[in-house]
Amino acid sequence: MLAIRTLRTIGLMSGTSLDGVDAAWVETDGESVSRLGPALTVPYEPKLRRDLRLLLDAAPDLHPQDEFLADVVQRLTQRHAEAVIRVRDETRRTLGEDTELLGFHGQTILHRPDEGRTWQVGDANLLARMTGLTVAHDFRSADVRAGGQGAPLAPIAHVALASNLPKPLAVLNLGGVGNVTFIGPDGTLLAFDTGPANGPLDDWARKSTGRDYDKDGNLAAAGTADGAVLARLMQHPYLAAPPPKSLDRLDFCRALKEAGADQLSPPDGAATLVAFAAICVASAARHFPEPPMQWLVTGGGRRNPAMMKALSAVLSEPVRPVEVAGWNGDALEAQCFAVLAARVTRGLPLSYPTTTGVPWPLAGGQVLGALL
Repeated sequence: MLAIRTLRTIGLMSGTSLDGVDAAWVETDGESVSRLGPALTVPYEPKLRRDLRLLLDAAPDLHPQDEFLADVVQRLTQRHAEAVIRVRDETRRTLGEDTELLGFHGQTILHRPDEGRTWQVGDANLLARMTGLTVAHDFRSADVRAGGQGAPLAPIAHVALASNLPKPLAVLNLGGVGNVTFIGPDGTLLAFDTGPANGPLDDWARKSTGRDYDKDGNLAAAGTADGAVLARLMQHPYLAAPPPKSLDRLDFCRALKEAGADQLSPPDGAATLVAFAAICVASAARHFPEPPMQWLVTGGGRRNPAMMKALSAVLSEPVRPVEVAGWNGDALEAQCFAVLAARVTRGLPLSYPTTTGVPWPLAGGQVLGALL
């Protein structure tokens, strides 16, 4: 185990929205953040995005040696390497600092913790060779093997970043799936997936308009949420289940179809999906030990005015993008995996009973290469 020191780290994150890879430079010892550096997003080209979406559909029956999978993984990893090189160069130019460590999450294509399965694709060996850097990876497997949900993992990094913010605080990430971190004034930490977020809305926009997402929430804003469909969706057992709990991006596909969402007009369908995402968040808040002072929203959903309006309508507390706290919502998840990478090198826990349901605070991850 390394002596305690700050590490110059680039965190990488490719979320279930499949829009690209985020990369962010962080100086951290895994418990606190001493400096934040450059960050960027490298979008996936349309073919890679389509192929990743095919992997999501095929993953339950996909063999790890499948040739199509190998080709997609190679292209995905090359895209991550490009992001690393660009951030590393920018950090050298602006801060005069280099990079020692990568936090490589990869791309989740299957997450079924109740079956003991979570699958993030990406070639850590290839990334290490292409960048010449030590790589921390495989963040979720140990948690799932120990009976945890394997998600969410960002909460411990949220604690480090929120050290100076008033509490109780809720940090809400709206990616393909929504997840929330509750941080109490006494250090209480609770985290879990709230329910579907951008994933179904992106799929609906693609099906209805040919676009990859509902830009500026315009499609949802033009529609009206269907009360009957929402009422059926609100009966889903996931909403009543106590945390810890987590979701796969596609877990609600069948429920949405059975509720009749696919029979709605494009605008009404989008409005209904936005309203349901907000209802899921409001339902999640019932599990908090006390109301938060505010909700800080990160992820792509914070850029959707219809989504933010729907959240404000169902939550009693202020709902604000994380930028009001001085955070970068486009970089936050990548920054979190930079913090987690440092924790991996120190053998510190990545998950806790109140974040993933693991029986005890549990370290995880693997490291390729040796830090100098």
